[in-house]
Amino acid sequence: MGWAGLLIVFPFLMAYAASSDLLTMLIPNWISLALVVAFAAVAAVSGLGWTAIGWHVGAALLTLSITFTLFAFGVIGGGDAKLAAATTLWTGIGNMLDYLLVASVLGGGLTLLLLAVRAHPLPSPLRRLPFAMHLHDGKTGVPYGIALAAAGLAVVPYTALWSDLYGL
Repeated sequence: MGWAGLLIVFPFLMAYAASSDLLTMLIPNWISLALVVAFAAVAAVSGLGWTAIGWHVGAALLTLSITFTLFAFGVIGGGDAKLAAATTLWTGIGNMLDYLLVASVLGGGLTLLLLAVRAHPLPSPLRRLPFAMHLHDGKTGVPYGIALAAAGLAVVPYTALWSDLYGL
Protein backbone atom coordinates (compact mmCIF):
# COMPACT_ATOMS: atom_id res chain seq x y z
CA MET A 1 0.00 0.00 0.00
CA GLY A 2 2.85 2.40 0.77
CA TRP A 3 4.17 2.31 -2.78
CA ALA A 4 0.67 2.78 -4.14
CA GLY A 5 0.25 5.91 -2.06
CA LEU A 6 3.45 7.43 -3.36
CA LEU A 7 3.33 6.19 -6.92
CA ILE A 8 -0.40 6.40 -7.64
CA VAL A 9 -2.48 8.36 -5.12
CA PHE A 10 -0.08 11.24 -4.43
CA PRO A 11 0.72 11.97 -8.12
CA PHE A 12 -2.94 11.63 -9.10
CA LEU A 13 -4.04 14.12 -6.46
CA MET A 14 -1.25 16.53 -7.43
CA ALA A 15 -2.23 16.33 -11.11
CA TYR A 16 -5.90 16.78 -10.25
CA ALA A 17 -5.15 19.82 -8.07
CA ALA A 18 -3.04 21.41 -10.82
CA SER A 19 -5.57 20.77 -13.56
CA SER A 20 -8.47 21.94 -11.40
CA ASP A 21 -6.65 25.17 -10.58
CA LEU A 22 -5.78 25.71 -14.24
CA LEU A 23 -9.33 25.12 -15.48
CA THR A 24 -11.39 26.63 -12.65
CA MET A 25 -8.97 28.67 -10.48
CA LEU A 26 -10.17 26.52 -7.57
CA ILE A 27 -8.61 23.63 -5.67
CA PRO A 28 -11.41 21.61 -4.08
CA ASN A 29 -11.09 20.96 -0.34
CA TRP A 30 -11.48 17.24 -0.87
CA ILE A 31 -8.08 17.10 -2.60
CA SER A 32 -6.23 18.39 0.46
CA LEU A 33 -8.31 16.15 2.71
CA ALA A 34 -7.57 13.13 0.50
CA LEU A 35 -3.84 13.94 0.69
CA VAL A 36 -4.05 13.95 4.50
CA VAL A 37 -5.98 10.66 4.60
CA ALA A 38 -3.64 9.02 2.08
CA PHE A 39 -0.61 10.16 4.10
CA ALA A 40 -2.11 8.59 7.22
CA ALA A 41 -2.58 5.31 5.33
CA VAL A 42 0.97 5.40 3.93
CA ALA A 43 2.40 6.25 7.35
CA ALA A 44 0.52 3.34 8.91
CA VAL A 45 1.72 0.72 6.42
CA SER A 46 5.24 2.10 6.09
CA GLY A 47 6.02 1.74 9.77
CA LEU A 48 6.77 5.43 10.12
CA GLY A 49 7.40 6.06 13.82
CA TRP A 50 5.40 8.46 15.95
CA THR A 51 8.29 10.91 16.16
CA ALA A 52 8.62 11.01 12.37
CA ILE A 53 4.86 11.40 11.99
CA GLY A 54 5.01 14.26 14.48
CA TRP A 55 7.67 16.02 12.40
CA HIS A 56 5.58 15.58 9.25
CA VAL A 57 2.50 16.97 11.00
CA GLY A 58 4.57 19.80 12.47
CA ALA A 59 5.84 20.74 9.02
CA ALA A 60 2.28 20.76 7.69
CA LEU A 61 1.00 22.89 10.57
CA LEU A 62 3.87 25.36 10.18
CA THR A 63 3.18 25.60 6.46
CA LEU A 64 -0.54 26.00 7.12
CA SER A 65 0.06 28.85 9.56
CA ILE A 66 2.31 30.66 7.08
CA THR A 67 0.09 30.09 4.06
CA PHE A 68 -3.10 31.05 5.90
CA THR A 69 -1.42 34.28 6.96
CA LEU A 70 -0.66 34.91 3.28
CA PHE A 71 -4.28 34.03 2.47
CA ALA A 72 -5.54 36.47 5.10
CA PHE A 73 -3.55 39.23 3.41
CA GLY A 74 -4.91 38.24 -0.02
CA VAL A 75 -1.55 37.06 -1.36
CA ILE A 76 -2.63 33.48 -2.14
CA GLY A 77 -5.89 31.59 -2.34
CA GLY A 78 -7.29 29.38 0.38
CA GLY A 79 -7.00 26.28 -1.78
CA ASP A 80 -3.33 27.05 -2.38
CA ALA A 81 -2.77 27.38 1.39
CA LYS A 82 -4.42 24.03 2.11
CA LEU A 83 -2.69 22.26 -0.78
CA ALA A 84 0.74 23.54 0.31
CA ALA A 85 0.15 22.32 3.87
CA ALA A 86 -1.16 18.92 2.75
CA THR A 87 1.80 18.48 0.41
CA THR A 88 4.24 19.46 3.14
CA LEU A 89 2.71 16.69 5.24
CA TRP A 90 4.16 14.32 2.64
CA THR A 91 7.54 16.04 2.30
CA GLY A 92 8.14 16.32 6.03
CA ILE A 93 10.21 18.83 7.92
CA GLY A 94 13.45 17.69 6.28
CA ASN A 95 12.27 18.65 2.81
CA MET A 96 9.81 21.41 3.68
CA LEU A 97 12.13 24.24 2.66
CA ASP A 98 13.10 22.41 -0.53
CA TYR A 99 9.42 22.07 -1.41
CA LEU A 100 8.61 25.69 -0.64
CA LEU A 101 11.66 26.93 -2.57
CA VAL A 102 10.86 24.84 -5.65
CA ALA A 103 7.21 25.93 -5.46
CA SER A 104 8.29 29.58 -5.22
CA VAL A 105 10.62 29.31 -8.21
CA LEU A 106 8.03 27.46 -10.31
CA GLY A 107 5.30 29.87 -9.19
CA GLY A 108 7.46 32.85 -10.11
CA GLY A 109 8.12 31.37 -13.53
CA LEU A 110 4.42 30.65 -14.01
CA THR A 111 3.57 34.21 -13.01
CA LEU A 112 6.10 35.68 -15.45
CA LEU A 113 4.80 33.41 -18.21
CA LEU A 114 1.21 34.46 -17.56
CA LEU A 115 2.17 38.14 -17.55
CA ALA A 116 3.94 37.69 -20.88
CA VAL A 117 0.98 35.84 -22.39
CA ARG A 118 -1.50 38.37 -21.03
CA ALA A 119 0.46 41.18 -22.70
CA HIS A 120 -0.63 39.83 -26.10
CA PRO A 121 -4.07 39.17 -27.57
CA LEU A 122 -5.37 35.67 -27.07
CA PRO A 123 -5.30 33.68 -30.34
CA SER A 124 -8.79 33.34 -31.79
CA PRO A 125 -9.09 29.53 -31.41
CA LEU A 126 -8.47 29.92 -27.68
CA ARG A 127 -11.16 32.59 -27.34
CA ARG A 128 -13.76 29.83 -27.56
CA LEU A 129 -12.44 28.21 -24.39
CA PRO A 130 -13.92 29.82 -21.27
CA PHE A 131 -11.00 28.78 -19.05
CA ALA A 132 -8.50 30.33 -21.49
CA MET A 133 -10.43 33.59 -21.56
CA HIS A 134 -10.60 33.62 -17.77
CA LEU A 135 -6.91 32.76 -17.39
CA HIS A 136 -5.93 35.44 -19.92
CA ASP A 137 -7.85 38.12 -18.00
CA GLY A 138 -5.42 40.38 -16.14
CA LYS A 139 -7.84 40.56 -13.19
CA THR A 140 -7.57 36.81 -12.71
CA GLY A 141 -4.94 35.54 -10.32
CA VAL A 142 -2.29 32.95 -10.98
CA PRO A 143 -3.23 29.25 -10.74
CA TYR A 144 -0.46 28.69 -8.21
CA GLY A 145 -1.72 25.17 -7.54
CA ILE A 146 0.14 24.16 -10.69
CA ALA A 147 3.46 25.23 -9.14
CA LEU A 148 2.59 23.68 -5.77
CA ALA A 149 1.70 20.35 -7.38
CA ALA A 150 4.75 20.29 -9.64
CA ALA A 151 7.02 21.10 -6.69
CA GLY A 152 5.45 18.29 -4.67
CA LEU A 153 6.08 15.83 -7.48
CA ALA A 154 9.66 17.07 -7.84
CA VAL A 155 10.53 16.91 -4.13
CA VAL A 156 8.73 13.81 -2.80
CA PRO A 157 11.18 11.32 -4.42
CA TYR A 158 13.95 12.88 -2.28
CA THR A 159 12.13 12.55 1.04
CA ALA A 160 12.82 10.22 3.94
CA LEU A 161 9.33 8.76 3.47
CA TRP A 162 10.22 7.71 -0.07
CA SER A 163 13.56 6.27 1.10
CA ASP A 164 11.89 4.35 3.94
CA LEU A 165 9.30 2.83 1.64
CA TYR A 166 11.82 1.77 -0.95
CA GLY A 167 14.75 0.90 1.30
CA LEU A 168 17.00 3.52 -0.31
